Amino acid sequence: MRIRKAVFPVAGMGTRFLPATKASAKEMLPVVDKPLIQYAVQEAVSAGAEELIFITGRSKNSIMDHFDKAYELEAELAAKGKTKLLETVQEVLPPGVTCIFIRQAEALGLGHAVLCAWPAVGDEDFSVILADDLIDGKLRPCLAQMQQVYQEYGTSVIATQRVPKNEISGYGVVDAKPVGERLGEIRRIVEKPKMEDAPSDQAVVGRYILTPRIFKLLERTQRGAGGEIQLTDAISMLIQEQTVLAYEFDGTRYDCGSKLGYLKANVEYGLKHPELAEDFRKYLSALTAQQKSDKAGK
Repeated sequence: MRIRKAVFPVAGMGTRFLPATKASAKEMLPVVDKPLIQYAVQEAVSAGAEELIFITGRSKNSIMDHFDKAYELEAELAAKGKTKLLETVQEVLPPGVTCIFIRQAEALGLGHAVLCAWPAVGDEDFSVILADDLIDGKLRPCLAQMQQVYQEYGTSVIATQRVPKNEISGYGVVDAKPVGERLGEIRRIVEKPKMEDAPSDQAVVGRYILTPRIFKLLERTQRGAGGEIQLTDAISMLIQEQTVLAYEFDGTRYDCGSKLGYLKANVEYGLKHPELAEDFRKYLSALTAQQKSDKAGK
């Protein structure tokens, strides 16, 4: 009952971060000292993933390079006795974990990206992680929390969070019947509804555990919003056949697909960084005090 395979849809163009993403993947944007995709991979591995499946696009070679072995760099660090840095580089991909890279030829949406993973996933249950949803689980990583739900119920699980009503139109929103603490059985799911049409304030975020039945349904899914194949549409069909659970995870999500969310993540992760936290906190305090002084002097 362990999810061995994790899918990472990373073919998006990251237009909200241009020009930074003109020649580099948005998933390689760093939060303090690690790229977003590494946080996502570490979360998957913490939940037991052994096979990482990246659905890539053009200009995404930096992701492949990041998880490849860097012989020259490792040799140089070893020769200079920089043991701690060498360990940091070698821990990017833990032993026993393998990577598969599949090219998504056309940008046809999240549903299509997941469908591209079918040959690598086969008939196993699997997880999907969107790297630009950076989630700081309070006691355990989000996917590990979901894995526990999956082990108990043996069915698909989707991560959700409560969002303000004025933001609801930016999400898929679920109507769920409570079946336990933080847990509900999804009755329907609506993609980006108007505020007045939303069935709840419980929004889907970028973590999924899915059964392989989703692939057959994605094959039948017509293009929806934006001319793309929506994963939400296929999940709507899945709930007609199987139980799909909505799990309200315990933790904090940073929407690193937006500039403000990305900045918040850098600040808050910086304040927890073992090497930087104290000096960074002092800097922010001094900066705040200076801004207040400048404002008072005007």
